[in-house]
Amino acid sequence: MSRRLLLLIGGTLAFWLLAGLPARVLGGGDVALVHCGTALLLCLLPTAATLVWAERTLGQAPDQQLLLMLGGTGLRLFLVLPAGWALFAWAPYYQGRTGFLLWLVVCYLFTLTLDVALLLAGRPQPRPDSLSEQAQTARRI
Repeated sequence: MSRRLLLLIGGTLAFWLLAGLPARVLGGGDVALVHCGTALLLCLLPTAATLVWAERTLGQAPDQQLLLMLGGTGLRLFLVLPAGWALFAWAPYYQGRTGFLLWLVVCYLFTLTLDVALLLAGRPQPRPDSLSEQAQTARRI
């Protein structure tokens, strides 16, 4: 496993503890903890897939990186939203509980933010000589 993937999983588990446990203590009970954990799992799977995909395409052509950003967003949206809605509509434990939908939105935004932060931290730095070539090209134009 890559370092970034481990950081994603560890950050998600830390968020579950730091957000779910206080929600449980403040009146949500075990339901809040289960809803938070389920929402995080729903969001973690496509986010991890996007991160693995990104590790393979970083440093490649810019069109591949654009495809990664658009494809990763689509992957997250089209997996998390239908799965969350299916649980909300048909699973007895989640049925009709708007708290689960709130947890889903919060966890989606958290995993998206964590994913983008990990991607930006891991991108290759431009070589200094390529920066000077770009500056010279810009001056000629």
